[in-house]
This record gives sequence, C-alpha cells and structure tokens, in this order.
Amino acid sequence: MTNDEQIKEMVKQKYSEIALQDKETNQTSCCGSGSCSTQVYSIMSDDYDHLEGYIPDADLKLGCGLPTLFAKIKPGDTVIDLGSGAGNDCFIARAETGDTGKVIGIDFTPAMVDKARENADKLGYNNVQFRLGDIEKMPVTSNIADVIVSNCVLNLVPNKMAVFQEINRVLKPDGHFCISDIVLKGTLPEKIKSAAEMYAGCVASAIDMDEYLGYISNAGFKSIMLQKQKPIIVPDDILKDYLNDEEIKVYKSIPTAIFSISVYAEKGEKCCSPENACC
Repeated sequence: MTNDEQIKEMVKQKYSEIALQDKETNQTSCCGSGSCSTQVYSIMSDDYDHLEGYIPDADLKLGCGLPTLFAKIKPGDTVIDLGSGAGNDCFIARAETGDTGKVIGIDFTPAMVDKARENADKLGYNNVQFRLGDIEKMPVTSNIADVIVSNCVLNLVPNKMAVFQEINRVLKPDGHFCISDIVLKGTLPEKIKSAAEMYAGCVASAIDMDEYLGYISNAGFKSIMLQKQKPIIVPDDILKDYLNDEEIKVYKSIPTAIFSISVYAEKGEKCCSPENACC
C-alpha cells in the first residue's frame, strides 16, 4: 500500500468512527469513539444555525467555513458537494436551489453516505442524492454541475491537483466553485504534522496558501477570489497532546500559521483531467 493509500484509509477510518457516534457523544466528548479529530474540528467550525435549510442532525461540526454563503447558488442549479459527510452543506444548498434544482453529495466513507441518505429520507428530499466515491475521480459525468462546494475536505486528499482537475471537468462551461479549507502561512511542528488525529482534523495536512491557490490556477480556473480567511488558534489543551512545554512556547512565539479560507473561482477555457495536462 502506498503512502497516499495509507493516508486515505486512515482518514476513512477516522470519519467512519465519527459517523457512527451518536450526536450527543460527538458534541460532548473530545475523542468520542477514539477519534480526537472532533476536538480539533471544534476550534475551526462556523455557526450554521442562521442559514436556511440547516438540519442539526446533519451537522457533525466537521467544517471550517460556510462555502455556500459565497457560492452564488441560484434556483434550479445543479450543485455538487465534495466530501458531503452527513449532508449538512447539501441541505443548505438545497434551500437555495429549491425543488427545481438538484444536489449531489460525494463521500468516500460508506458510513457517512449511509448517514446522509438516512437524513435525506427523513426529510423527504427527492432532489438530494448521495454517492459513494472518490473526489479524485468523481462518479459523475462531465459538464454537469453549475456549482461545486466543499467544506474542509480537499485538505485531506493527497493529490489535490487531481481534485481541482476533476472539478474543472465536472463543472459546466459557465460553472464555478466555492471551497472552504485549511491552509498554512509558515510551517507546523513535525510532531503535529505526523499526528493522525491532527491529519484527520485537517490541520496536519495543511499546505501553504500560495501553493493551494496555485493548484487552482494551474487547473485552469479564472476569477479566483479569496472570500474569507480567519486565523485558527490551537489551544494549549490540544497542543500538549503533541508538544512539550518548551515546544509549545516556541510554536506560540511565531505568527499565526494556520488559517481557514473560503475561495471562489470560475471555470476557465482550459480543459483538464487527472490523466492529462491542461489543454
């Protein structure tokens, strides 16, 4: 098994554990069913309560932004959510597309897909569907989506360029995306970067913001706009799980390194696929 495959299996296991926890455990326990990533996510998640379409049962507090807020979703749009989890952002998107639109959630964790489908069935949403699949090779045809959203997911994918190329393939010629994710300005201590729990929480896997935006540009997108960014402050009670007191002092002495961003971009003229360079 390659390193990329090991990373994906680790992430799948962590998110399966989160999906199988009950809501009360997810919100009150730092580690729940052995996964500390819920504790890490608690420092990054934004408040969804004020958004139309919000369904508490679908909110596992695993996001780091509100991508639908900047996604310019219109009634009748076809929207795809990458890494859809229990369906939270899909249900927010549905409130904007209305009954004439369509929302497709894609997730590679079977337990998350099952949970999202249960939520959709309870709500009677016939125009929201969830598909099991890898966002590096999406189980959808080309030129199908008006809008693509994603919330703190691409960071977990080893081959980020492949995902942005797939986004370009799947979007309609006049389509666009809005993605919330975690990026760095500087470097993280190696002990944090090597921690599985921090990886599953999108922190250890973060890459430099300029590199992240470079992937978007190189995949052929235009009108790239940074809609929002906020610093992520990791509290001492989490840092002490990975660093000693002196290492914590050193880490806190440097400027804030971890940021949550929401980035918007429109499909350009280039056509890309994971197998081929942009043309």
